[in-house]
Amino acid sequence: MFQHLFAEMNKVLQEIVTDYPTAEGARRNELLCNYNMLHRLSDKVMDEWLAFAEKLSHFRESVDFTTVVEEEVPEQEAPELCMDTFVRGQGYYKLLMYGKCIEQFKEVIVQYPDSLAARLYLAISYLQEGEGEAAWNHLNHMLGLIRETKLKAMVYNALGCIRASQERFNEAQELFGLSLQLDPALPEPTVNLEVCRRRGGKLHFGNQLVSLL
Repeated sequence: MFQHLFAEMNKVLQEIVTDYPTAEGARRNELLCNYNMLHRLSDKVMDEWLAFAEKLSHFRESVDFTTVVEEEVPEQEAPELCMDTFVRGQGYYKLLMYGKCIEQFKEVIVQYPDSLAARLYLAISYLQEGEGEAAWNHLNHMLGLIRETKLKAMVYNALGCIRASQERFNEAQELFGLSLQLDPALPEPTVNLEVCRRRGGKLHFGNQLVSLL
């Protein structure tokens, strides 16, 4: 529903980020107008989203969705997904409002400390905010919960990127090595090991991990 809108917004924003530093005259004014338009649109979308989430919450509180059944209803695998704070956090994440996203998911993990989804949202948001150690804590917590080998390999790669960005290359190499042991087909750790060897270069965090959100 929102993919097209956000795709267009990101396209315009990327154009501003790329061109504004060197733009002059009319072009600079055009980019500034586009920025102001995006800012107003972002505020409008956020206001509408929060109003909708509040109405949804009020309805959920006023209606009994439970039904009487003879068979025992299995417990929901991830009950935190129904929390208002989880839904709001997702909304903030999609709007690239990572600080607000962090506030919401910090509340989620108070009640569900082992929520993989909440921990991943927090880790990626902290990385976007430039807070590597905070991201490390959440990714490291995830390692003890993950059963799927490929996902664990991606998390080790992300942890390695954090250490490499801090120029702790020996630690980073160990983490990239663990990632490759779990999933030799994962391309990012191999590239990142070369970055460590050269003591510099572009680290590949892994789009697959981010795409899970």
